Amino acid sequence: MTRLTKKELRELASFFKRNYREIVVVSLATLLLAINEYHPIGPPWFSSLIYFAILPVLTIIVILRRNPLDFGLRFGNIKLWLFHVVVSFIIALPILYIASRSSHLAGYYTIQQFDLVKYSLEEIVYLLAWEFLFRGFLLFGLRGKLGESSILVQMVPFVLIHFGKPEIETISTIFMGIYLGYVAYRGNSYWPAFIIHLFINILFLIFVNIL
Repeated sequence: MTRLTKKELRELASFFKRNYREIVVVSLATLLLAINEYHPIGPPWFSSLIYFAILPVLTIIVILRRNPLDFGLRFGNIKLWLFHVVVSFIIALPILYIASRSSHLAGYYTIQQFDLVKYSLEEIVYLLAWEFLFRGFLLFGLRGKLGESSILVQMVPFVLIHFGKPEIETISTIFMGIYLGYVAYRGNSYWPAFIIHLFINILFLIFVNIL
């Protein structure tokens, strides 16, 4: 084994040692997104609960040896993030209504025999897990090392997971991914991202399928 080979192996080992937690967070989040795509467990809400919430929480406890509450599960600065929630509701309301009149978007999201209660309950579970993966596990798992840049990192897979949906929606998730990450980061909580996302999804389906 040459001197250069030994040096590079030491550097590689040092890299993994220095970035152990971040490697675990990014690799696991990416792996879980892929597994959920190819091997879903039951309906989407249940599969997301397993892959995007339960497994990350177990990883935090068993492998990272951290408190899951440190990954955005605390309510954080409620006064600050509640301001963003209210403003988001006001701005989103007319935008969602206008978007719902688009035949392209409406055609994609039209549901025959739409059951608002059933959809809302499933969406709550689905987004509790979905938002935790991005605005909880990824964002707060990288914040210690990357600081505010963790907002940008978590945005990328969030956008990619929307591929296959209407183009305008996928493009809009670039902004929304950054904004939801910012609100979670500033509010020290993933809950505002969940509330905003839930409001947008349910209201849009109401506009398309009921109003």
